[in-house]
Amino acid sequence: MLTMYSTTWCGYCHRLKSQLDREGIAYEVVDIEQNPTAAEFVMGVNGGNQTVPTLRFADGSALTNPSINQVKQHLAALPG
Repeated sequence: MLTMYSTTWCGYCHRLKSQLDREGIAYEVVDIEQNPTAAEFVMGVNGGNQTVPTLRFADGSALTNPSINQVKQHLAALPG
């Protein structure tokens, strides 16, 4: 399952959510302002910064503020 780490006020997050919905890509949204563990993960993959959107893929890999094409390419490259 694809996980999007987000905040309620993030414009880039809203845009990416719309694009994922249009492409029919399933994802779960986690608000880093409501979930300290999620915020720690985001900071861990972004050099200490709470940068959103950050996506975590089923294999544990992550992309920060990716384009929809980058997301699709990454999903296609995952095993299985």
